[in-house]
Amino acid sequence: MKYINTHKLEKLKLSKENVCIIIDFDKTITAANSQDSWDASSHMLGKECKREMEELYKYYEPIESDYNLEFKQKEKQMIEWYSKCMNLYYKYGMTKEKMKESIEESNLIFRDGAVEFLKKANEENIPIIVLSAGIGNVIEIFLKDNNCYSENIYIISNFISFDSKGNMLQFDNTKIIHSLNKKMEEHIPQNIINIIKKRKYKILVGDLCEDEKMVSEKEWHNTIKIGILNKKIKENLKIYKNKFDIVLTNEDANLNILKDFIK
Repeated sequence: MKYINTHKLEKLKLSKENVCIIIDFDKTITAANSQDSWDASSHMLGKECKREMEELYKYYEPIESDYNLEFKQKEKQMIEWYSKCMNLYYKYGMTKEKMKESIEESNLIFRDGAVEFLKKANEENIPIIVLSAGIGNVIEIFLKDNNCYSENIYIISNFISFDSKGNMLQFDNTKIIHSLNKKMEEHIPQNIINIIKKRKYKILVGDLCEDEKMVSEKEWHNTIKIGILNKKIKENLKIYKNKFDIVLTNEDANLNILKDFIK
């Protein structure tokens, strides 16, 4: 199923010189059945870590995907979830080597059309800002391993720093990037903001309704907002239609549409 606000799209005159892309990573660049970047990086931390991560997911994910909950209470729960996941990385001794091995053994899968879109955007020198509540190191390694990481890609996420021996030091962000606070103005450094400002139009892509805030509201009239609805389609389709200009579900949920926009 595909929903398109053709009235708005007809008004926007996109070209490779005037557009940039702000996109989520987990379940957006990656497929709906892919592991997320948190799970993909923690395989080598042992069974107990995996068990605890799964328990956290079972408790907090239904809260994340419930659009009937009051925002402030929901945000409080997200901060708790992400903080607890971070603490597991410290508790079970994440290292650079364990992370690399975990990614190699993981089930990270590109969404259909993602590789072609990333390579086409590079050819046309279109800036891509990957704004993710996942693990930035994982995103970077995964894109590099698949020859999809290029100079036009800027990753804004939760990065981990390691010491000279490869042992984890800390999460670098002063503020956790979680699924409800992915606001461009809060997390994107000024040098990248300057790149975005030179582009009149934006294409925003995410799988959660809150992803629309990756672009500030004052820019929405010049932004094509694409929502990928991965689950609870009947319950959430109306909500997504109200939030996004294009909604992709099921067999239509591929990124070929981005490659077409670039063309």
